[in-house]
Amino acid sequence: MKRYGMVLGLRPDKVDEYKKLHAAVWPDVLRMIADCHIRNYSIYLRRLDDGQPYLFSYFEYTGDDFAADMAKMAADPTTRRWWSFCEPCQKPLADRAPGEWWSAMEEVFHTD
Repeated sequence: MKRYGMVLGLRPDKVDEYKKLHAAVWPDVLRMIADCHIRNYSIYLRRLDDGQPYLFSYFEYTGDDFAADMAKMAADPTTRRWWSFCEPCQKPLADRAPGEWWSAMEEVFHTD
């Protein structure tokens, strides 16, 4: 199992909309997340010192081929439709890596 931490900006005028979307995530989207070996998935919201809202996500990946599972998820029509509602709310970081939407974070500490 591998742990992932990711960060992403959230447009200030879309905070309420994003919260409403995630209060009732579509069952087929949740099923695809599980089918792609993602467990213990959480998203947190925090306004930082710059006054902007940011999202932090944490999940555990239990599969053997992360890239293949993420490609499977990205190819799913229902997930893509879900993302079409979520992505206008989001604001990727300017310094994200090529091809990233959510920016990967470095794990610097973990305890069991």
